[in-house]
Amino acid sequence: MSVPPPEAAPELILRPQAVPPPKEDVANEIWNLPNSLTLFRIFLVPFLVVVLLTKFSGREYAGLGIFLLAAITDFLDGYFARRMKKITRLGALLDPIADKLLMSAAFISLVELGLARAWIIVIIIGREFAVSGLRSIAAQQGVTIAASPLGKGKTVSQVIAISLLILGYELGDVIPVLGEVALWIVMVFALASGVDYFFKFARAVLRPDHSSSR
Repeated sequence: MSVPPPEAAPELILRPQAVPPPKEDVANEIWNLPNSLTLFRIFLVPFLVVVLLTKFSGREYAGLGIFLLAAITDFLDGYFARRMKKITRLGALLDPIADKLLMSAAFISLVELGLARAWIIVIIIGREFAVSGLRSIAAQQGVTIAASPLGKGKTVSQVIAISLLILGYELGDVIPVLGEVALWIVMVFALASGVDYFFKFARAVLRPDHSSSR
């Protein structure tokens, strides 16, 4: 009786494994110039609130100086990140957080001082949370929603409105009126840019097939 030859061992197929991308050094990311400026902006937020809400001579000038310094870092961190090619994931995460903290803290302080209408501030800050939520959902779907020119107009108008309202606390009657007008302009930009983000989100995420067919 013949014994059947042993079956050949199955050939092992070696498949190349995907090499995970190298992790970014968080320590180096934090201390590069653009991210340091962003962290400095976050660091200034509590000082801005304390100065605005503490009664002392010249607080409007001190508060305005702190606010404008923080607002300038918002421009500089983006400029240096592009110029020095230091755009990092940590920076992309921290920058919008720093912006929202600064603007929200300034607006809420102005409401506390009676210099801004609370319902307008609720709309402006609510828009920030809504847009952040839409962008987070889009990012989970692998979609990046580009910044809107209306959003940039909102940011500029916010800086102008907050500056005028801070100065108008003790400086006559004309500046507070200009600050009030600027605040209404901020609300218009906030609503318009919020609607623009929603339609971009709807085209990119809710109806991707329809948007891709165009």
